[in-house]
Amino acid sequence: MSLLKELAALGAWLWRNPAPALALAGIAAVLAYFYGLVHPFMYGVESTAVWAWKAWNPEGDQSYGMLVPIIAIWLFYFHREALKKAEPGGFGLGIVSVCAGILLYVLAIRSLNPRMAMASIPLVLYGGVRFAWGRAAARVVLFPCMFLFFAIPVSALEQATNNLQFIITGAVGKLTHLVGISILAVGTTLTANDGSFNFEIAEGCSGIRSLTAMTMLTAVYVHLTQDRLWKKLLIFSCSLGFAIVGNIGRIFSIVLLARYYDPKVAAGVYHEYSGFLFFPIAIMAMLFFSQVVNYGVSKSRLSRTPSPLPQTR
Repeated sequence: MSLLKELAALGAWLWRNPAPALALAGIAAVLAYFYGLVHPFMYGVESTAVWAWKAWNPEGDQSYGMLVPIIAIWLFYFHREALKKAEPGGFGLGIVSVCAGILLYVLAIRSLNPRMAMASIPLVLYGGVRFAWGRAAARVVLFPCMFLFFAIPVSALEQATNNLQFIITGAVGKLTHLVGISILAVGTTLTANDGSFNFEIAEGCSGIRSLTAMTMLTAVYVHLTQDRLWKKLLIFSCSLGFAIVGNIGRIFSIVLLARYYDPKVAAGVYHEYSGFLFFPIAIMAMLFFSQVVNYGVSKSRLSRTPSPLPQTR
């Protein structure tokens, strides 16, 4: 019944606002045609959408990309009430963003660069809403549109995460010494002093998949929970740190299992499924930092609040 009510409300809004509704339908049709039906890539056999679907593969640690459009659609749906309240009043500066997106798309076709074509989608979508619907609606959809940038495959950045392997290895080595485990951390290798196990911290343990996934999660979290731009930027800027903490905790648990139970189990089945520990640890780090930021703000506001005057009879 709730779905029927939502559809009925949507139909009523479309009936009351035919101009922006038609404009938005036109934008959707343009996006579907140029990004789904035109085939400029891979010798004229792949559209932007098909290329992206193939690029979102586990082999390149890019499988998270297929979740980005789904999350973006959910964000549009989440803000549906704000969109309903947005007064139509477009035909403004949105055309600048649309033109920028079109130019980027043309350059992508000329240079056969599908990533550049994907980068043009948020610009066209945001500019189209701004042009057809107005500033208020564009402000609401700004984050969902910009979130689509996460869908662009960035497997080429995998090499940029190599230094994180050394950071994680060193941190795990120090943690093991704190709990009394004798271990030698050299480069990206963790070796027990008694020779019972030897682990190599591979690129996947600090790779682009976990970093991007945590960055995406942090972006959505601050967008939905924080009320000030500076707090959003501060917490989001630490998303890399949350991902590092999550990977350190996961690898530290592998070392603990190898030391106190069985190195083969730790390096085998547990290693395969220990990735599920990454998100709880990283999310706890994110929530803790968020509480620290907001606690400091609350304390600061409380200290500036004047004390009530004493009442006299």
